Amino acid sequence: MPKTASAKKALRQSVKRRVINIEREKKLKETVKKFKKIIIAGKKEEAQAFLKDAYKTIDKMAKVKLIKKGKADRMKSRLAKKLK
Repeated sequence: MPKTASAKKALRQSVKRRVINIEREKKLKETVKKFKKIIIAGKKEEAQAFLKDAYKTIDKMAKVKLIKKGKADRMKSRLAKKLK
């Protein structure tokens, strides 16, 4: 356990950040899974509309450094490819 005040604060911060990052990761995975389910169901128009939401979520996760920009671009590219 941390002894100094700064170490205690750092521990509190890291715990909070971990919870937030886990929620963000979960949201990203759920969004991608939902998009893939729509594609499998064959609902092209609904998938086209949902693609914008998926892009928005992926870009947000790259912005907050949960994933790197290159991975975000790759994910978006692959989702668009699945739509075609």
